Amino acid sequence: MTIMPIRRRSLRRVCQVRRGRRVTVVTALVALAVLAAGAPALGGQPRFTAGAAGAGDSYFPYAGNGGIDVRHYGLDLTYAPPAAAPAPLVGHLDGVATIDLVATQDLDRFDLDLRGMDVTSVSVDGVAAAEVTPPPAGQKVQDAAYWQVQDDAARVWELTVQPRPKLRAGQHAVVEVGYSGDTTRPLDIENALYGWVTTRDGAMVVGEPEGSMTWYPVSDHPTDKATYSFEITVPEGKVAVANGLPSRDATTDAGWTTWYWEAPDPQASYLTTASVGDFELVRSETPDGLPVVDALDANLTTANRATSTASLARQPEMIAFFEESFGPYPFGSFGSIVDDDSVGYALETQTRPVYSRSAGEGTVAHELAHQWFGDAVSPQRWRHIWLNEGWATYAAWLWGEHRGGTTAAARFDAVMARSAASSFWTLTVDDPGPLGLFASPVYDRGAATLYALRGKVGDAAFLAGAQLWLQRYDDGTATTADFEDVYEEVSGQDLSAFFDVWLRTPARPTTW
Repeated sequence: MTIMPIRRRSLRRVCQVRRGRRVTVVTALVALAVLAAGAPALGGQPRFTAGAAGAGDSYFPYAGNGGIDVRHYGLDLTYAPPAAAPAPLVGHLDGVATIDLVATQDLDRFDLDLRGMDVTSVSVDGVAAAEVTPPPAGQKVQDAAYWQVQDDAARVWELTVQPRPKLRAGQHAVVEVGYSGDTTRPLDIENALYGWVTTRDGAMVVGEPEGSMTWYPVSDHPTDKATYSFEITVPEGKVAVANGLPSRDATTDAGWTTWYWEAPDPQASYLTTASVGDFELVRSETPDGLPVVDALDANLTTANRATSTASLARQPEMIAFFEESFGPYPFGSFGSIVDDDSVGYALETQTRPVYSRSAGEGTVAHELAHQWFGDAVSPQRWRHIWLNEGWATYAAWLWGEHRGGTTAAARFDAVMARSAASSFWTLTVDDPGPLGLFASPVYDRGAATLYALRGKVGDAAFLAGAQLWLQRYDDGTATTADFEDVYEEVSGQDLSAFFDVWLRTPARPTTW
């Protein structure tokens, strides 16, 4: 993510909206989301238990889900943007999510994350579940069932699915969820816009860190990557843009147009997008044949269009430049979405970053670098976000130097020139807290850490470490400890003191 100065950081056969029973029952949810895996009981019989309500991330305890490994999401969406002003800035979304998953324990029930949408139907392997009121702690529910908990104050938004028959560990299942709801402008834990952000002409869709649950049922944590397919139906004249590439030509019928996209590379849920607006699609290829699809809003100002067009024209050169240091570009396509509206930042949505109003060259370099660092290899826990933002910031330093701008050395010196008394140095980069994920030290001290590491281990070991990191954890997640192990392996050095000084000491580094 690149933070802009304003921030501190379906169905045309429209689903009938039946308001589900969404109540605040945090205690019931906690009791039902038992963390124990389904170990065999005496006689080898399975012990079916509930999957956990979260992935175990202390920053966002209810994000992601236990007991399941999602392999693919098929999202069939119908979206009606708001009416013209002065009508309320509220859209409407109807969806059917088809979710292919594998049980990782013997499951009595499991959760998916879903915020602000009413579920209208659930089935597992074709067996329909009945909607019930969330049961009190300890009370069993008979037969196939589902229920929702929506507690904004506690940031708990869960859809619990109880399949019958129950699921055995290793069993594949297809879950279909129908849902519907009005869309607004959700806020993250720092009160910044994220998720399905309704705009007057459509929607900007940016999910970091756990905002994808605002528009589809999902295991919303980087540890559960999956592939995606999208069918997005919007009023004729609107364009829907998602990850990957178009899987077929758009089709129009009775005033509605359906756009089809396929994203075959596993991706973390926060990296999904399905933005809607007045976009013009510009298709091209890099010299190596990589497809590039850029979506530029028709309503960009003349200046913002000129800036964006010039920056995006350099994407092939940027890809080649980063490939020299980091290895092959990790996905099958690239591009951009440049919206004339703003969420206050740009985001590295996989294969197609989203930009607010303008795509500046440095920002494009930053979001492109994230395709390696953050998208191909994602943080196993959100506390390790510096591995995303530090690398993307450092890579943008390298690109700027390559283009004849400020050198990486000068940028490092500028970071180190901050007063030792500055609060900049008091944030622990490897554990910034949920309200510090997008604080400037995560970016700038993170980048300075990498610059200092390169000086410590030498150019050859530094680049070898970057490539080994990407090879070893491609399509997965990793931690700072994993990163340290990689660099000790390639350098043959004990780097524990170095990383302690740079990542875990709330003071300006002086020796390392």
